[in-house]
Amino acid sequence: MMRLNIRKLMLMAIDAATIGIASIIAFVMLTEMDVLTATISIYYVSVLVFVVLSVACMYICRVYTNIWRFAQISDFIKCFVGLTIGFAFSYVLCDMLEFTYSRLMLVFSYLVSLCGIVVLRTGYSWLYGFIRKQTRAQPGKMPTLIVGAGNAAHRIISEMTETDCEYEPICAVDDDNAKQSLMVKGIKVRGKTADIPALCEKYNIKSILIAIPSLDAASRKKIIDICSQTGCEIKTLPYIHEMIGVDKDLIHQTKRIKIEDLLGRDVVTFDNKNVASLVNGRVCLITGGGGSIGSELCRQIAKYRPRKLIIFDIYENNAYDIQQELKHEYGNTLDLYVEIGSVRDYAKLDLVFSTYKPQLIFHAAAHKHVPLMEDNPEEAVKNNIIGTYNAATLAEFYKVERFVLISTDKAVNPTNVMGATKRCCEMIIQEMAQHSSVTKFITVRFGNVLGSNGSVIPLFEKQLEEGGPLTVTHPDIIRYFMTIPEAVSLILQAASDAGGGEIFVLDMGEPVKILTLAENLIRLHGKIPYEDIQIKFTGLRPGEKLYEELLMDEEGLKSTENKKIFIGQQIYVNEETFMGALNIIKRMALNNEKESVIEMLEQIVPTFHHKSN
Repeated sequence: MMRLNIRKLMLMAIDAATIGIASIIAFVMLTEMDVLTATISIYYVSVLVFVVLSVACMYICRVYTNIWRFAQISDFIKCFVGLTIGFAFSYVLCDMLEFTYSRLMLVFSYLVSLCGIVVLRTGYSWLYGFIRKQTRAQPGKMPTLIVGAGNAAHRIISEMTETDCEYEPICAVDDDNAKQSLMVKGIKVRGKTADIPALCEKYNIKSILIAIPSLDAASRKKIIDICSQTGCEIKTLPYIHEMIGVDKDLIHQTKRIKIEDLLGRDVVTFDNKNVASLVNGRVCLITGGGGSIGSELCRQIAKYRPRKLIIFDIYENNAYDIQQELKHEYGNTLDLYVEIGSVRDYAKLDLVFSTYKPQLIFHAAAHKHVPLMEDNPEEAVKNNIIGTYNAATLAEFYKVERFVLISTDKAVNPTNVMGATKRCCEMIIQEMAQHSSVTKFITVRFGNVLGSNGSVIPLFEKQLEEGGPLTVTHPDIIRYFMTIPEAVSLILQAASDAGGGEIFVLDMGEPVKILTLAENLIRLHGKIPYEDIQIKFTGLRPGEKLYEELLMDEEGLKSTENKKIFIGQQIYVNEETFMGALNIIKRMALNNEKESVIEMLEQIVPTFHHKSN
């Protein structure tokens, strides 16, 4: 506090000296008298009154609460207001005291004082910035290009130039024609986003910062694609709704570009009111609750205060991890249970159902790895088909309110065993929906999930850490992608909106070329594809398609209130024929008859055309 008072007193003394000297300069310029010898005591008194009242008024206007080197326009306005009020009071007071002096001289003193205060502050700010600029050019500073020339860019350039951060702003770009060649805190706008590669080469840029937090996803992807051509480190400010707060340092909120930013679409959001009313106070069971989708289901469901949450999983390590996470987050406020077991085990499932009496079931347990299921088709049948049938029939027996199957786009016109078994699971759910009067059976289908276990992104990241190469099966292969939270939000929204029997599908935007994904990921790590990191084509794996589909031709498409969600109409399943086929394939799987299992799958799923590639 003492240090702060001393600083204020010093600033006030400097302003007082500035006003006094300005007044003497005004006196000398308007008279021929020697200010050191002339007997002009009345004028000196008027100057003293002017100095005291002006400094006092500027103090009241909070001029001395800010640091000079960070002076903004508002600070100069405060100086102007304080000095003007001080001059007005001085003028009136001197008139009341009937001082004999030149009013023109007092007005001139005011004008010179105002100029002196403005010049002193701007000069100090400029000198401080100049000295900092000379001294901060140290080894290790990263020459940085700023994308954007708005408020966020202004703030972040200020932070870069006024703190000891690792970034050195060199130039800026902005697509606004009116901002070309203008200066942002001393940094010149030297072009538009299309000029980024040329500017990076010209100025030896090592880092690019995208400082436009209001960008939509498509525009951000477009800029990232341009930046990715440079080999520079790329960082971005979060979206406005993600930012910590306007009073926080922006430089500490910057983040590396995530591969999700390359999807080119906004994250799909849903109305949580329906979900909250669905989950709150109900007993929820999640099969495969320790997996990527299952664990995120646990996280999101826990937020809506279920009466009980049961995690059912065969892999105890994953189940333990999500259990500990939820315990740490909610403590005793969440009634949480973990059951270790397999959906193949009808007796164990029956025990879980009878013990907890679940009202909502989210069936995420499944074998999902395409190549592994090609080699082990009988295991795909045991876990996916038999496991789903066990869970669904028990759900109907125990009068569960809603049963949600987590499916995949690979179930549409499947070319691999995994996709065929998931299509068979969908048929089980649709067959159950045809005759169930209590339980609502629902299917949710979506594409690849970024960051999930076994997905391509974690594989690419691991290969990058090892120095490459990145392995891509085919140069033309494309996939739909969504984030794990998006996938789970779709599941919960579908569960709350469903009438029974529907297949819910998310509008996932444009499909992404895996080769482009790999190239961009390499660039985002500051490397050059095919030079620093190689990309190796390994050929399509058994059962793999070049592209995936989200709907079959016969399903049709019906829109919902949410423009991002669509519904495939229910397809009739002949119960007698279908159940007979299920019994046959179940027997084949339990006898480990690999070839027979695949042949039977082709009979059950007419759209299944197996590819060995």
